[in-house]
Amino acid sequence: MKILILTGKLAGKMVQRAASKSEHDVHTIIVNTPIAAFLTPQKIIHELEGLDDEYRGSFEIIITPGLIRKDVSPVEDKIGIPTFKGPKDAADLPVVLEMIEKLELSSQVPADKLIEDELRRRALEFIDNYEKDQKKVKELLKEPENILVGDLPVGEDFPMRVLAEIANAPLLSKDELLMRAEYFVKNGAHMVDIGMIAGESLEDKIPPMVKTLKDNLGKIPVSIDTLNPREIKVAVESGVDMVLSLDHGNCDEVLPLMEEKKIPAVILPTDFSKNWTPHTVDERVNSLESLMEKCKGIDIIADLILDPVNSQSMVESVLACHQFKKRNKAPLFWGVGNVTELMDTDSVGVNALLSGIAMELGASILFTPEESGKTIGSVHELSISSKMMFLSKCRGSVPKDLGINLIILKDKRKGEVIGEEIDVPEIDGKQNQVFTQDPCGSFKIIVEEGIINAVHYQNMKPQISIRGRTSKQVYDTIIKRGLISRMEHATYLGAELQKAEIAAKLGKNYIQDFPLFKRSITKF
Repeated sequence: MKILILTGKLAGKMVQRAASKSEHDVHTIIVNTPIAAFLTPQKIIHELEGLDDEYRGSFEIIITPGLIRKDVSPVEDKIGIPTFKGPKDAADLPVVLEMIEKLELSSQVPADKLIEDELRRRALEFIDNYEKDQKKVKELLKEPENILVGDLPVGEDFPMRVLAEIANAPLLSKDELLMRAEYFVKNGAHMVDIGMIAGESLEDKIPPMVKTLKDNLGKIPVSIDTLNPREIKVAVESGVDMVLSLDHGNCDEVLPLMEEKKIPAVILPTDFSKNWTPHTVDERVNSLESLMEKCKGIDIIADLILDPVNSQSMVESVLACHQFKKRNKAPLFWGVGNVTELMDTDSVGVNALLSGIAMELGASILFTPEESGKTIGSVHELSISSKMMFLSKCRGSVPKDLGINLIILKDKRKGEVIGEEIDVPEIDGKQNQVFTQDPCGSFKIIVEEGIINAVHYQNMKPQISIRGRTSKQVYDTIIKRGLISRMEHATYLGAELQKAEIAAKLGKNYIQDFPLFKRSITKF
């Protein structure tokens, strides 16, 4: 394919390098403008009209910079050659050129966005088709590593299922319980767990909680997290789909009912009735295998208990899982929250890494609450990482370039710094400490549930509240209503509203006039 690419002076060398490595016949024109974003359809038309007619007419398509704000279809209308937007970043141009015959390029949407959307669509379509293949699912459920929890296939041959725990569920109102459950499902939870309160017997609270969730969550399985035999019996009678957990201390008392109701259970290598927990790898595995023998009448999910970092031994708990899976064909439970809740670091990378380890071990269930600020979003993160690891396993590849990812704060590719010598005076910026009150008033900015709320004050009294999901929605309305008059107030407000929007997107706490992040990243 013969392709013509137009770009600005700053990105010219990068575009030429990408063009030279393409299998297509790619020609470049560096327009006499420093920044590609400054190009317009009219400037491009003017540039192309200056070319030799025969040379210009030999091209099959024209690619413009993706940073151009306007629709570039006027170029095609005037020149007669299909014209599309390329990527916003020249670093993505090699990928665009590689996939150009498979993409439906657009005159309005940058090509890198189209590539991202197409790869994501293909990835999700693969998983969806796999899950919907009822004949395959039926065959896979005959394998000992796979079971049904409610109507949900769970096991090593399926994507790892995310089980989200509603911690301290009996303390919540009906509306709070349902709101929490619906939040988890919306964020990708495959199952929802009712977390009871250790050391208490609150079995009377269980029937209405189970009914509320079962009536409102459709086919989403509901489990109960308790070791209390009385609570387990009531939960089973109330219709839960799975029990967390059985161990040597409560097994004998509840097993007959569970066998009768055919309810699967997560089993632990412990005996909490005697305050006994195993310590070594062999103790964990042998104890759990002994309990498996008792539980032959029900489907089980084995929990070797993933330890937090630098506690009893996270490494030994992983080794125990590895040894157990080598000796037994059973679904494996992976308590991700044990690690993330007890480590002061952002959860996203930890969840992805633990999901990868879980996939290699053959785990079937990823279990987490979201109890601390640093782990908010863990259910969503595990839902995405579960899909990533399933695609990685099916493709026999590392979890990279899958079409879906968990890259949130950083970029996948390191941008190349491009620039040119500009012969103008240089002035060091300095902060102005002098504050002058805007006669139009002031603003108090609040972020709640992803919404930016700018409350306008005059003479210390609130006058109006302007709400929006983006900073632009809010400041455009402020300007339209004439609620701001000083230049420095406008720039301050713009900066604060942008901080508020970033905080809303990331689920961070926003405090006006304070930095959003504790430290900045230094590039080298």
